[in-house]
Amino acid sequence: MSLLFTVAVADREKCPGDRARYQKAEGARRADAAFKGGAFHPSKLGLIAMEIRRKIVDRIDSDADGYITTAELKAWIKRVQKRYVYENVAKVWTDYDLNKDNKISWDEYKQATYGYYLANPEEFEDATDQFSFKKMLPRDERRFKAADLNRDLAADREEFTAFLHPEEFEHMKDIVVLETLEDIDRNSDGHVDEDEYIADMFAHEDGGPEPEWVKTEREQFSDFRDLNKDGKMDQDEIRHWIMPQDYDHAQAEARHLVYESDQDKDQMLTKEEILENWNMFVGSQATNYGEDLTRNHDEL
Repeated sequence: MSLLFTVAVADREKCPGDRARYQKAEGARRADAAFKGGAFHPSKLGLIAMEIRRKIVDRIDSDADGYITTAELKAWIKRVQKRYVYENVAKVWTDYDLNKDNKISWDEYKQATYGYYLANPEEFEDATDQFSFKKMLPRDERRFKAADLNRDLAADREEFTAFLHPEEFEHMKDIVVLETLEDIDRNSDGHVDEDEYIADMFAHEDGGPEPEWVKTEREQFSDFRDLNKDGKMDQDEIRHWIMPQDYDHAQAEARHLVYESDQDKDQMLTKEEILENWNMFVGSQATNYGEDLTRNHDEL
């Protein structure tokens, strides 16, 4: 299988509509990778504390008053997320910009990602592989065209960023909703019923009773997901579920970090309070899940 296709499928799977679930899983993955890479080896713990103090805390404290507020943390988390998105695009740009014109056309992306399959379909006789290719190619083309705001079938950096990270762009949210629906709607009726909603998070393989958390999720579906009480979610209800208007991920994470680390309950954090609870920060987006601890100061 084409390596770029494998990467592309992984990228598509990394952008589920349920953004909160994705961010939690991605954070755990990246923190675990940093741990295995040696960033959190016991011999380096002292260095990590110094890195947090020198490279992270001072930058978060935008007014340099020695205290980190929720607003400062929120602004920093948004900055880190935006930087991660654009750096991710930069890492893969040359893989797709085949003619080096600083744009990626749909044909270039299709060739780099699906070219081997399109030229050698007989090598992909496995039903699962064939299904993946046939599903992902038109889905990628639809997403590419949605990101291509000037309709020239060539993506500049911003358009390609919207293609790879649609959850970050307002004009791509319809695509995120539609792809979420397609991922969960097993009977292809254009809706997500309660069983499909549960099946997306729980595989009932042993035939035994459902865990309590699954019963709770069924109640969530009935009480909060199915807003019009017709037993299923349409696209508007899916949008309300995965992109609630009254929920700000950065704000929620900032509040959580302050709540968990604020020892004197003054609703602000000192450097000492952060260092006392550094595990919370290296496992959060505030430090890019620990990855920022290995960066140079001018890279933050």
